[in-house]
Amino acid sequence: MVGTHKPNILVFSPIQKEVEAYADCIRNTGFISVKAAKTLGEVEKYLPGTEVILGWNFPTQLLCKPMASSVRWFQSMGAGVNDLIADKSIPKNITLTRIIDQFGAYISEYVFSFLLDIVKDGPRMKQSQMERRWDPFISDTLKGKTIGVAGLGSIGTELVRKARAFDMNVHGLSFSGKQATLVDLHFTPDQWGEFVKDLDYLVLTLPLTDSTYHILSKDLLLAMKSNAYLINVGRGSLIDERDLISVMRAGHLQGAVLDVFETEPLPKEHVFWSMPNVFVTSHLSGPSTINEVSNFFIENLRRFLSKQPLNGLVDRNRGY
Repeated sequence: MVGTHKPNILVFSPIQKEVEAYADCIRNTGFISVKAAKTLGEVEKYLPGTEVILGWNFPTQLLCKPMASSVRWFQSMGAGVNDLIADKSIPKNITLTRIIDQFGAYISEYVFSFLLDIVKDGPRMKQSQMERRWDPFISDTLKGKTIGVAGLGSIGTELVRKARAFDMNVHGLSFSGKQATLVDLHFTPDQWGEFVKDLDYLVLTLPLTDSTYHILSKDLLLAMKSNAYLINVGRGSLIDERDLISVMRAGHLQGAVLDVFETEPLPKEHVFWSMPNVFVTSHLSGPSTINEVSNFFIENLRRFLSKQPLNGLVDRNRGY
């Protein structure tokens, strides 16, 4: 253990089993001053004296109150921190970090499970079996198709790697351009129209910021090929859902795979559930597993104590 100081840690999640499991993982590595909270009342009880928080859906309105004056660092259990960025009341002296580099395998497998099912017409094969009908047909291939990955962070780069294995043409859009050499064609955020127009599949992995909110609205959706597919594994509000519904009802776009939505859980009466060319899943493509998140947090704890730069540091101005 680095040094002798062991900070007071508060773990918060509304899910009781989860919060206790996180707390146990942390205690098992020698950090014994760990409290677990799942309600607002418990947070208020344990906040005084807390220096470090590991949390999900945390009641951030408490962080600007005197009871939270000792808090120095907040580690989110997920990759998305738009809720933390949006809460301007969180004191600037509290360092924010998010989980990074853990979702590439999960999310890329999710995306390609759908792409393969679509291109090989899995539904037709399942239907033939149900009807006991011999139905040989020639399916399509991903080889030579063009996939566009919007966002070339750890998730986007893993999508690019898997797309290469299927001999696809790979286009990318990113803000920094740091990974531009990974793709056949790279675009910047002022080139969205050029980026989407030739794609067979557009995959969104972007964080939600002021500049990406409703980035995909009617004009860009109509700029896509009419037989293209849209896959969103980033944040629901990257897409203007009303525009997507109207564009798809008009027969533009062959389909959409949506794992994230503007309102979650997706309301039962939402039209997406019943649209035949929309695949709805329950924000499950990139799970935060207890072991992996705990390991990430414990490594960051050691960095915190030895005054090293933290992994997943959030830039509030950038928005992620």
